[in-house]
Amino acid sequence: MKPRIVLYNPKSNLTGKRILPMSVLALAAVLEGRYEYSFVDGNVSQEPLKLIRDQIRQGANVVAVTVMPGPQLSQAFPHCRMLKDEFPEVMVVWGGYFPTLHASACLKSPAVDYVVQGHGELVFLELLDRLERDGDWRTLPGIAYRDSGGTVIENPLASIPHPEDLPAYPYHRIDMTQYVRSTFLGSRTLPHHSSYGCPFLCNFCAVVNMVNGRWLAQSAARVAKLAEMYVERWQVNALEFHDNNFFTQEARIAEFAERISPLGLNWWGEARIDTLLKFSENTWRSMQAPGLKAVYMGAEAASARTLQCIDKGGSLTPQKTLEIAAKLRQYGILPEFSFMVGSPPDPEADASATLEFIRRIKKVNPVSEIIIYFYTPVPRPGRMYDAAVADGFSFPDTLEEWVSPNWMEFVSRRHARGPWLEDDLRSRIRNFERVLNAYYPTSTDQRLTGFRRGLLRAAGAWRYHTRAYGFPLELRILQRLMHYQRPETTGF
Repeated sequence: MKPRIVLYNPKSNLTGKRILPMSVLALAAVLEGRYEYSFVDGNVSQEPLKLIRDQIRQGANVVAVTVMPGPQLSQAFPHCRMLKDEFPEVMVVWGGYFPTLHASACLKSPAVDYVVQGHGELVFLELLDRLERDGDWRTLPGIAYRDSGGTVIENPLASIPHPEDLPAYPYHRIDMTQYVRSTFLGSRTLPHHSSYGCPFLCNFCAVVNMVNGRWLAQSAARVAKLAEMYVERWQVNALEFHDNNFFTQEARIAEFAERISPLGLNWWGEARIDTLLKFSENTWRSMQAPGLKAVYMGAEAASARTLQCIDKGGSLTPQKTLEIAAKLRQYGILPEFSFMVGSPPDPEADASATLEFIRRIKKVNPVSEIIIYFYTPVPRPGRMYDAAVADGFSFPDTLEEWVSPNWMEFVSRRHARGPWLEDDLRSRIRNFERVLNAYYPTSTDQRLTGFRRGLLRAAGAWRYHTRAYGFPLELRILQRLMHYQRPETTGF
């Protein structure tokens, strides 16, 4: 079989954002010059299934799909099921976050033939090579498949490829202008992914299952060179880094910041609080705007005990969250703090402490963005996951159940339900968030200026100061009338 591939990026968000499909671009980079391929992006096309069908009729025989839980899964599964019904000879390969963690559920469906687990660029290429020459693909690390009896086989993960050794994305194969967006960071923003993994072992994070504490990165020189190309070709003035932990190595960040300083770019990335607090003042000055405009950090909880329970690391404490809030205020950099509330074994106490702690952060740095999630387990044994299982939690066994409304809500982490989380507590948390976001409107909503921002603050003030969070009907009405956004969750 001579593979001809359709690289399919299902719709990844409900907001209509056209986000550069870096996962399929990474696959395309290793296919370039080896195999024929084409792109179908569900964030751009209104009829992605029709485009895939057209490609198959023109000779494509492999559909490679990147799948995250949520909107991508809800589009990937029905589309692949229809394609396999119509073109049973076409090979469907899933890769990405969701199939890596839930390969068995994926392969119980005839809609999926193979799963590539972990970082799959070289694994996918080798799978195609072996299929083309009728080689033994069953021994290939990093794949999962059904044997002749229908049993799901998951091979060990493959080695993580070093990003510095992988080829650049084939930007010339797509219309990059459609992915340049206006954001809080700048009027012409593009993303990049410069590293793999994270050196920490937080037990609620699925990245650990993929890399087990490894972190590999492109050099500062290579990332700076890409930034220069973005500016020259597409007049970009802002960069989002979608790395799991962009700030892992201070020397790399300092060099990168120095190299791109002449470009006048704003940029954003994700970081560990305790890592940033170790940076020297020289590094902080080199990152200052124009430069680092905002940084996303997992504060997670208000107590050292909870942080230990989630294996966040002994060096991270609530006090350090307050310290980094003050540090970022000093340098004029916007902090984004995410919190995971309502965690077992005592969700009531966890939530109450966390909501009060958020108020302390706002006193230290009022512009801090606060993003509140509900705890959702990942399939990794540990105190948090074991407690959830003990409360009766279990993952779905089939894709049909995964795309049901209840599970689609669960994976959003915004409205997640779990046997440990009572409806009343979940409502109280959401009401607090509504009051918080009125009294402290997000800085990232470019529509909120002047009168609108003042109206929101006035409407939320009495509730915030008196802690009267219950039944904020007037704020619900304002939300419908003004459509102000909550703080963003991944980039801007």
